[in-house]
Amino acid sequence: MAFTTLWTQKLKSFFSLIGVLIGVTFLIAVVSIVQGMNVYMEDQFANRLIGLNTFQLRRTPGINMGNISEETWREWMRRPRISYGDAGWVRAKLATPARFARSCDDRARVIANGKAASDIEIVAADPDYFLIKNYDLGSGRPFTEQENRAGVPVAVLGFDVADRMFPGIDPVGKKVTVGGIPYRVVGVIAKQGTLFGISLDKFLIAPFTSPLQRLACRLGYVDELNVQASSVDAMTEAATQTEGLMRIRRQLRPNQVSNFAIQTPQGALSGWKKISSVLFAALPGLVAISLVVGGIVIMNIMLMAVSERTREIGIRKALGAKRRDIMAQFVVESATISTVGACLGIGIGISLAYLIKATTPLPAAVAPWSVGAAVVLGVVVGMAAGIYPASRASKLDPIDALRAE
Repeated sequence: MAFTTLWTQKLKSFFSLIGVLIGVTFLIAVVSIVQGMNVYMEDQFANRLIGLNTFQLRRTPGINMGNISEETWREWMRRPRISYGDAGWVRAKLATPARFARSCDDRARVIANGKAASDIEIVAADPDYFLIKNYDLGSGRPFTEQENRAGVPVAVLGFDVADRMFPGIDPVGKKVTVGGIPYRVVGVIAKQGTLFGISLDKFLIAPFTSPLQRLACRLGYVDELNVQASSVDAMTEAATQTEGLMRIRRQLRPNQVSNFAIQTPQGALSGWKKISSVLFAALPGLVAISLVVGGIVIMNIMLMAVSERTREIGIRKALGAKRRDIMAQFVVESATISTVGACLGIGIGISLAYLIKATTPLPAAVAPWSVGAAVVLGVVVGMAAGIYPASRASKLDPIDALRAE
């Protein structure tokens, strides 16, 4: 009966459910985008840029998602750099089993095959760097520990660099020139795609002790020491030990702040987690406004329906319908209108989230709990909005109702 009433009064029903529809659409779309961003930031952003179960020993944090004051920035710039000796000390003293890789990076011009590419990230790193970053090879191989110890000028290219320098051919065995020094290509990393629209494939990696060190590293210093443990717990333990070792090496007193940074994936995401928590905290209030407005609209429409259907109510009561029967009829109608609006809102919200995913770098991941919450909200709002009109309808005197025009 409720669906029949909806169908026979299409325009009125549409305006009744539009408030709930907007509220639920907003709920599904925002939760999907924020949830997608959470997954994206954890799986792609932090783990891709830092590494799974990995932390970095650095002079300053490499990833900053919050506002950094000028005073903090000045303090960072006064810190001593991470030296080869610091990296060797940590590697020798760390008790937790781990994988280590020193690395430095800069931007430079790469020349090969009669072509030049500017602003390419050049990285001087130890061989375990490839395992820590979990790179998949498209062709060739990574350089070896022997090549690293000997400082052999070999290089592994990112997909975009290889595709631009050697279109249509395998670059393994070919030469590329960086800083006037030729490097033999031994491997190509498989395509990784983009991160927030920025390519992750515009780089060249050479052994840490190769001539590239002169361009990427300041003499005697590294940008970061990458340390990968076997699990999150082991990584946390290793990071704590590393902090203690560095404080001992730099002879810091207990009341002194550490003059170095330990960057973990969780730490890199701290700024984003604050943003997402604010969004989730504000979401209920914003959705509630739309649902309250939608509930008021439904209540008014149902009050109007009671007035229009007074004779129908009188006939039902004259034929033996009790108060609870009349109340149930109008509460179910109200809940049905609201639930239909919620279902339409779910569909539109999911479509909107995936449209944003398809047309922008922002990801989207539909949270099942948000769909369930939307349906429950639709039913609750409809029932709450229909109680008063249903109560008025149930209290009508059948004789007076039958006289109504």
